[in-house]
Amino acid sequence: MLIDFFYTLKDAKIPVTIKEFLTLLEAMEKNLIGQSMDDFYYLSRLAMVKDEAHFDKFDRAFAQYFKGINGAFETNSAIPLDWLLKRMERELTPEQKAALEKFGYDKLMDRLNELLKEQKERHEGGSKWIGTGGTSPFGNGGTNPEGIRIGGAGGKRTAVKVWEQRSYKDYDAERELGTRNIKVALRRLRKFAREGADEELALEATIHATASNAGWLDIKMQPERKNKIKVVMLLDVGGSMDDHIERTEELFSAAKTEFKNMEFYYFHNCVYDYLWKNNRRRQAERFPTWDILRKYPADTKLIFVGDATMSPYEVLQPGGSVEYNNEEAGAAWLARFCNAFPKFIWLNPEPEPVWQYRQSISVIKQIMNNRMFPLTIDGLERGMRLLSK
Repeated sequence: MLIDFFYTLKDAKIPVTIKEFLTLLEAMEKNLIGQSMDDFYYLSRLAMVKDEAHFDKFDRAFAQYFKGINGAFETNSAIPLDWLLKRMERELTPEQKAALEKFGYDKLMDRLNELLKEQKERHEGGSKWIGTGGTSPFGNGGTNPEGIRIGGAGGKRTAVKVWEQRSYKDYDAERELGTRNIKVALRRLRKFAREGADEELALEATIHATASNAGWLDIKMQPERKNKIKVVMLLDVGGSMDDHIERTEELFSAAKTEFKNMEFYYFHNCVYDYLWKNNRRRQAERFPTWDILRKYPADTKLIFVGDATMSPYEVLQPGGSVEYNNEEAGAAWLARFCNAFPKFIWLNPEPEPVWQYRQSISVIKQIMNNRMFPLTIDGLERGMRLLSK
C-alpha cells in the first residue's frame, strides 16, 4: 500500500527519495505514532517532505490516495457533525435579510467596544450580543449584511473585520499548466537585449561569413539575448481568493518562467503599509510598503492579481483592514503604487460580467484608471499590450 503512496507523491512532483520512504517505514515499525490517520499524515509529511513549499502538493496527493479510508472503518451511522452545524445556522427570508440594520464602520467599532465591556457570558441565536447563529453583527455562523467575525469559519463573506490570526498558503510556482496560452500571452511583454560575453552561436552571421570565405567554416559568436523586462507582481491571497487558487497558480507559474527579473509579494484584499513573501512567516517577515515603493525603478512593470472583492471600508477607510487597524486607507497605498510605477495593471480572476455588482471592484477599478483586466487569455493579452506600450 505504501509503495503506491510513494509513487503517488512522485507523480505529484514532490521530490521524495527511497531514503525518505525507508525512514517513514522505520518510524512506523518502531510505533512512533498512534493508530489515527492524522498521526500518519503528520509523520509521513515530516519524513518525506523537506521543503514547506511542497506542503500543498502533499496535501492534495495525500487526500487523493487515502480518499474514503476513514469511512471504511466507521462503526456507526451517526449524523455527520457538519450537517448538524449547518442546520443550526439561522435561515432568513430575503425580506428578513433586507430588514437587518447596517451600522456603518465607525458605529460598528464603537458598538463592539461597548459589548466587550458589558458582555459576561456566551450567547447564541440573538441579535445583540457577540455570539453564534443569530443576526448580531458580532460573532460567527449567523447572518448580517456587515459585521465583525469573531472565531469560527467564514462563509457568507460579509465581514468587514476578522478577529483572529489567519494563515494562508503560498501560491505554487511549479504548477503544471493545463495550457500554454498563458505563457504565450505573457510573452507580449518580453523585451530582449544582447548583453554579456560572446557565448551564443550567431547562426545568420556564421552562414554569411562561411559563404564569403569560399565555404570554409567561419563561426561567429554573439552575446546571449536576455529579457530585460522588470516585473513586480502583487498577489492577493486568502479569503475569497481561495476560489481562484488554481487559475492564480497557473498565472504565477507561467510568470516565474517567462520573467527572469520578477519579484513578487503577497497582500490580503488590499495593499496597506506592509507586504510579505512567505505566508507561513508573514507575521515575522514583513516588508514595509514604503521600502518596496523606493526599491524598484520607475520603468518596472507592476501587476496586481486579486478579485478586488471586499468591504468598501477596506479600500476607503483608515482602520478598514479586515485583519488590523491600518493607519492609512488602502486607496492611498494603491495610488502611491500607481504613481511610482506608471506601467501597471490589475488582473481579476472574477468573471468580468459580475464586476458591476461589486462596489469594491468599481472603487479599485477607478483608482487603477480602469486598467483592470479579467484573468483570461483575452484579458492577459490586453493587459500585456498595455504594459508593453
